[in-house]
Amino acid sequence: LSELEALMERMKRLQEDKEDEEASQEEMATRFEKEKKESLLVISGGICAFPHFAVLFTAFDDDIVSTDVSRYVEDPGFGYKDFARRGEDHLPTFRAQDYTWENHGFSLVNRLYSDIGHLLDEKFRMVYNLTYNTMATHEDVDTTMLRRALFNYVHCMYGIRYDDYDYGEVNQLLERSLKVYIKTVTCYPERTTKRMYDSYWRQFKHSEKVHVNLLLMEARMQAELLYALRAITRHLT
Repeated sequence: LSELEALMERMKRLQEDKEDEEASQEEMATRFEKEKKESLLVISGGICAFPHFAVLFTAFDDDIVSTDVSRYVEDPGFGYKDFARRGEDHLPTFRAQDYTWENHGFSLVNRLYSDIGHLLDEKFRMVYNLTYNTMATHEDVDTTMLRRALFNYVHCMYGIRYDDYDYGEVNQLLERSLKVYIKTVTCYPERTTKRMYDSYWRQFKHSEKVHVNLLLMEARMQAELLYALRAITRHLT
């Protein structure tokens, strides 16, 4: 099977499995922990620490451009850091049900800055729901499962868990090259190369892959807002 056909087959199989039998809360929690720990090993400071990605990432090394961002920021050392140290048995988890954008963050933002919550919410919803109902040459395809996997994987990298989501879907739908691309774009955007962009979903249209980038950026922004707004809420109370 081609990459595209294999992905569509996995989507179909996951949907059928979901209809036949849902995973227990314990199973979903275990799958989240596994995915969360693996996400910490995908890329670290430009060095691949996860053996399965070694060959893949080495192929990108020649394309990585050293970007001097010091002239644009006050603190050149400021950047992404993993939310936990590798090797820790109990990694911190932000349970989305305890503090959600819809029920908590949205209202707090509006209190702090009138109407900005509505603008942010509209932006999040527009990018998340954007679809042509296509996958490359296939039409009338429901891409909801795939879009949710992309969005939730970014939140998973930031330690955010949705209790009602089966993270086994992430592992089934997002292949290794795409996971490398997601973490690079989300955490180290200056290291993103065209070869990395070309390495995943080769049969997809550019418009569809650009939509992936939009999803990743909005997911990252919402994750950062959730942490910041939760801290503000705790301070106010």
